[in-house]
Amino acid sequence: MTRGILIAGNESPLLAALAAEAAKRVERFALAPIPNRLLQGEYSEAKGGRGDAQVRADRQDHTAASALAAVAPDGGAGIPLGWNPGSPVSARTVILSAENRLEHIDEALLVCAPPSVRRSVAELPARDIEILVNDHIKGWFLLAKELTSVFKTRRAGTLGLIFSDFPSGGGKDEKADLLGSAALASFRAFSQSLLVSSFDEPYLSLGFSSSETGDEGPFASFVFKTLDESSRKNNGKWYKFGKFNLFGR
Repeated sequence: MTRGILIAGNESPLLAALAAEAAKRVERFALAPIPNRLLQGEYSEAKGGRGDAQVRADRQDHTAASALAAVAPDGGAGIPLGWNPGSPVSARTVILSAENRLEHIDEALLVCAPPSVRRSVAELPARDIEILVNDHIKGWFLLAKELTSVFKTRRAGTLGLIFSDFPSGGGKDEKADLLGSAALASFRAFSQSLLVSSFDEPYLSLGFSSSETGDEGPFASFVFKTLDESSRKNNGKWYKFGKFNLFGR
């Protein structure tokens, strides 16, 4: 039976490294990247008079395709899936699309590596605050809800919660990363709560964090090695990866 892998998360070196590891293990996997709308504020204006719904669909398809191309230029291993994280309908559509293309989802990896936005709080556009909540907080709740419903029905599956846990601050004269740090803190707390509540569930939930920058490749390899070797006794476990500490919590 083919192993169905769905990877969802922010376009980032970590997402690319995890997709590359998936491509080593299966012929096809599904990739649902989060569009970086915080850095594409002029996208809709550049599209002229096209409707908002069509612009969003174009952006989702473009983001999924470009993220996949960065990982697998020939497009042979991955299936790009457009995703509007703030939409409950889109969350369900992503899961149905992945199941249709892969036949089933055995492993779902949620990857949080939010974009950095360094502005004072007074300079934050209301639009970016809304995007933060919809794309980088609300979206994880909606997707996890759909995934765990599928896993509970099947009484099988693995949910992996993954992020790089290192300070995003720069020099003393650099403004703080208000949005990215807030999104990461939310994902960390959400992941910890999911793991604590997962012990009696029929599916497996595992958390992964890395304390090092520039180690995306080894971290991704460690994540998949752990997934390959995990069993029910590991349910709810948190794994930390780093050059000087490599252990489960």
